[in-house]
Amino acid sequence: MTDPIGPSTSTIPNPSPTTLLHPRREPFEHGLLPMQKLIFTDPLQALTSLKQKLVSSSIQRVDSAALADALQISLDHARLVLDTLASVLHSESDPLVTSRFDDVDSVGADLLDLILFLYIQSYKRLLPRSHKDAAAVADVWPSTSAFDGYLSALSPLQLVRCNTRRFMPSQADEEAHQLSYLQKHLANILSLLSEPVEGEGEESLVISMEGFEHLGFLIQFEDKGSDGDFLSQAAPIFANSDPDMPAVPVPASQVLGWLLQNIASSLEHVTEKNPAKENGPPSGSDQDVVKASPSVRSPCFIEGVSKSSYVKQASDLKNSSLKVINCHDSVIYILAPLRYATIYGCSDATIVLGAVGKAVRVEHCERVHVIIAAKRVCIANCRECVFFLGVNHRPLIVGDNHKLQVSKKQSPFAGYVITLEF
Repeated sequence: MTDPIGPSTSTIPNPSPTTLLHPRREPFEHGLLPMQKLIFTDPLQALTSLKQKLVSSSIQRVDSAALADALQISLDHARLVLDTLASVLHSESDPLVTSRFDDVDSVGADLLDLILFLYIQSYKRLLPRSHKDAAAVADVWPSTSAFDGYLSALSPLQLVRCNTRRFMPSQADEEAHQLSYLQKHLANILSLLSEPVEGEGEESLVISMEGFEHLGFLIQFEDKGSDGDFLSQAAPIFANSDPDMPAVPVPASQVLGWLLQNIASSLEHVTEKNPAKENGPPSGSDQDVVKASPSVRSPCFIEGVSKSSYVKQASDLKNSSLKVINCHDSVIYILAPLRYATIYGCSDATIVLGAVGKAVRVEHCERVHVIIAAKRVCIANCRECVFFLGVNHRPLIVGDNHKLQVSKKQSPFAGYVITLEF
């Protein structure tokens, strides 16, 4: 593996005490695909070779055919990679995002965005813990089903009654885990975004302002949206660049040092705001729990609704993302436009989602009727669920699923879904 880039401490600007760096949740929550050929033992070496191969072919935007040939995967799987990347890109103006469904192949993906997308496919997510001493981290693909092992004897309804959900990772836990992942892999990521110059040692790699902007796929700063803001505007490394002149590339080691300082500060901030709660009292009961995030950057939560009806309209939601978690024996209507939505660990419920512009993920649910109008839908590890789908792209079904029904009336891709199994 290529040696990581070492920080150059002599020229690193001090991070602002009021500027916090956050991971973009979307690639980690909606951008992972269970395809073995996308997971590399040495991602830096493999993706450096892939980048060099595509650059030597004068390819700046990668279509399905070029991707299928480079990764030795089918055209259908290559198209799935491009569609999934489009759903989690940080730039709404990227041609892959704005293109029509039939034009995706001709438009293709930006090479550097694609490289970052492929790199994080080996990301490992936090999983529910059976008790406070259990290992909390396991490979995303293949992921452990919520119904396996300790949890296999319990239905989702029993899980919420025994208060097992307090051992599920919180948003702060997940953010800290994603920051730790970025901290560990940032040197490799910057190496993939950098270009060599004449010279030897760590200063021989430089990163341009354009290359730095691609980091917006993975990170963002406090109070900045997921898109529409230039990442370099928040970075003092490029802050003094003359707007009328091309920005001078910066040594990659300097960028690495500055970002690592910001990540360390952000990790400390997250830890201080989220002290360990394993030995504390349960964080809720069987009563309804509805949480609205104070920042538009984080999702709104509807959690623990039981034996009731619940309605949310556009005026009730200030966030563009929503998570419905551990709701049982209920009818839930979300009649508001969203960008992303997640339904997790629900049972014996009817859930209606309207106008989700990016992606919906339904995971670890039992006997749930889901009515969705969305661009993309992913179904993972569900049992005896019924889906009424109005979607633009083929539904993706992954993991361990049993007795699912997909409506043939509302989905334009009825009878044509993508199923990935381990």
